Amino acid sequence: MTAPVTLTEAKLFLRVEHAAEDGLIQTLIDAAQARVEGEVGLGLTSTSAAPLRLAILMLALRAYERGEVEMSIRPVEAWIAPYRVVRL
Repeated sequence: MTAPVTLTEAKLFLRVEHAAEDGLIQTLIDAAQARVEGEVGLGLTSTSAAPLRLAILMLALRAYERGEVEMSIRPVEAWIAPYRVVRL
């Protein structure tokens, strides 16, 4: 299975045209994906719902532009809430 967000997609979203920060951007994608997967209780792929993929991009954007270390889920809560797996 392929990743829900590729490095190429993220660079387009971030408007980054150089390769100097590819490693950093990939790390941010991986961290954002782990955060979203942990919140919804699902493994994500390239065929996952668009709001979940966008949540990954938005978290990566906030970390890249603002240097946010925590990756708070609050800014993307509305996008991921409908996909949460209910655990009893």
